[in-house]
Amino acid sequence: MNRRQFVAAGLAGLASQAFAQSHTYDADKVRRVGLIGCGWYGKIDLLRLIQISPVEVVSLCDVDKNMLNEAGQIVAGRQRSKKVPRLFSDYRQMLAQKDLDIVLIATPDHWHALPMIEAVKSGVEVYCQKPISVDVEEGRAMLAAARKYKRTVQVGMQRRSTPHLAEAREQIVQEGKLGKIGLVEVYCYYHMRATTNPPDTAPPANLDYEMWTGPAPMRPYCALTHPRSWRSFMEHGNGIVGDMCVHMFDMTRWMMNLGWPKSISSAGGILVDKASKANISDTQTVTFRYDDLDVVWQHRTWGDSADPKYPWGATFYGDKGTLKADVFGYDFRPEKGTPVRKDVTYEYEKYPEDRTEKDLERHVAPAVRYHMQNLLSCIDHGGRPVSDIEEGYISASSCILGNMAMKLGRELKYDPSQHRVLDDADATGMLKRPYRAPWKHPMAEQV
Repeated sequence: MNRRQFVAAGLAGLASQAFAQSHTYDADKVRRVGLIGCGWYGKIDLLRLIQISPVEVVSLCDVDKNMLNEAGQIVAGRQRSKKVPRLFSDYRQMLAQKDLDIVLIATPDHWHALPMIEAVKSGVEVYCQKPISVDVEEGRAMLAAARKYKRTVQVGMQRRSTPHLAEAREQIVQEGKLGKIGLVEVYCYYHMRATTNPPDTAPPANLDYEMWTGPAPMRPYCALTHPRSWRSFMEHGNGIVGDMCVHMFDMTRWMMNLGWPKSISSAGGILVDKASKANISDTQTVTFRYDDLDVVWQHRTWGDSADPKYPWGATFYGDKGTLKADVFGYDFRPEKGTPVRKDVTYEYEKYPEDRTEKDLERHVAPAVRYHMQNLLSCIDHGGRPVSDIEEGYISASSCILGNMAMKLGRELKYDPSQHRVLDDADATGMLKRPYRAPWKHPMAEQV
């Protein structure tokens, strides 16, 4: 067994051989890696990459000095060389060194597009967190840049690399065991929206808030701004639709081989919690329409989950059965036959550090590792990763269009070939949101 085969052999028992073969790569090759955005998921992603490849993390970048220094020490304790990476506060300076093979981007959402485009221009491969963009034109420019500079870009929608979900896709959905699927419900009922109204304050001395805000509209700083709860504000992301729907909608597209929706409509808003400083919706429904199929998203950050066992997931309704799937497992109930239950795969024996790592989503760790392995496989052998930048563009843009549809109060029909919303000049004008000076909005025709 050679080094390119051992990964496939280890995965063969988890899913299909096709799934396993998409994870073969040179396990001895040392690749030079940089991370932009050293917060919660940046460290989760980077430490999973360290687990599966002898990478040398040479550069870290963050505008929070405390977060940056802490990440440096954590990485030094986990990578083989035990070296503390070089520390940067400006991603442009980091990329200007021209000494990286792979860059991971895990900034707040409003800071995904510019670093990703600059990274591929500098000749590196990229792992970019989801959603790739905060407006549709950002995503289109990111896709154009990846193709122009011939770089591999994996998006952090790791449901596509989750073993039990790959099994459900291949052995249930793709084999037709659900029959004709006419409706997929995707949903999140987590009480995840911030409920506080903290006062505006000066940003902490360790945070360069001007650079943190970057191209986004400048908001007064408050305790919700940084870290992590920046998702409370539409200025920095796309709300719960952009954060949680994008995962389950993307998983549905992957399982059913779906592309762009024919049309998108949405309703909702801040219907219950009007006291919070958060300006994202607490209640929202988005309908993504395909031929003979509706994919319907709903989130509520209040009240009970429709199914307490599945507070965040997807339900596929077919005329021969029903499939419920989420990050913890799946349940298949055929109209005739025996129900099937499959739980998430943990890998504590192989990666015991998963048990104690601070803030790690332990049930997601294997999926992130396989997502990284798929990226390395595509870098080594060519081809598009399972969550290629184009898939990230379609899923993120569809969710952004859902928010636009709610704001405008009407159904939208986006034409990806013409890059406009049909018969709707106002909506087309919203595909590109203004950038704060001096930052320049990227355009696909100019990258």
